[in-house]
Amino acid sequence: MNLEVLSVGRDKGPTLELAEEYARRLQRFTKVQLLELKEVDLSRAHGELWMLDRLGAQLTSEELAARVGRTAQISLCIGPDEGFSDDERKKARFLWSLGKGTLPHRLARVIALEQMYRAFEILRGGPYHK
Repeated sequence: MNLEVLSVGRDKGPTLELAEEYARRLQRFTKVQLLELKEVDLSRAHGELWMLDRLGAQLTSEELAARVGRTAQISLCIGPDEGFSDDERKKARFLWSLGKGTLPHRLARVIALEQMYRAFEILRGGPYHK
């Protein structure tokens, strides 16, 4: 399994540190690549294209784990502050929403990485998910 996270914009400070921490944890289960882009560039995606999007499906951690367990390579794209266009959304294999509330863009990346880590822990039967 490979996971690449493509996010539009640069990150720094505490959210960058947290994103890198979860990426390190995920390395135990899969190859992880964090890429920061200046603009949406879906041609950079090399796996099954997932997008974080307010119109996407809201999943429990167990549902996310089941979906991750069926996928060999995921390219998770986190778009710009104004979100993805309808044309960009149509290119995604899966639209994933982290909830109905609005989150700061960089915090959404951290939460998505934590949820991916939790999904892998669920799949291995580890104690992280209680």
